[in-house]
Amino acid sequence: QVQLVESGGGLVQAGGSLRLSCAASGRAFSSYVMAWFRQAPGKEREFVASIGWSGESTYYTDSVKGRFTISRDNANNTVYLQMNSLKPEDTAVYYCNAAKATPKVDYWGKGILVTVSS
Repeated sequence: QVQLVESGGGLVQAGGSLRLSCAASGRAFSSYVMAWFRQAPGKEREFVASIGWSGESTYYTDSVKGRFTISRDNANNTVYLQMNSLKPEDTAVYYCNAAKATPKVDYWGKGILVTVSS
């Protein structure tokens, strides 16, 4: 079992920056692929970014490429999402996700709100 707790959200003006953190408790954090998803009001949850267990493989949705950076600290069981040049359309609840293929498991945080004002 893995518990995930997000922090670092809030209100920021367009063009500003925020860094989200996701602290994981439980075992074998480094064996999980970690990801961030987001859900804007009235929309479905969407993938934002992911990072492999070693931190070498990262993937981003097109709309955040060049603006967001995902990273992880396996020693401290934490994954980060650095968000720069924020836009109003980045406003959403951001969720941390931990996943493993074998055995297939999927854990979610409760989410944290990011609001970008224009």
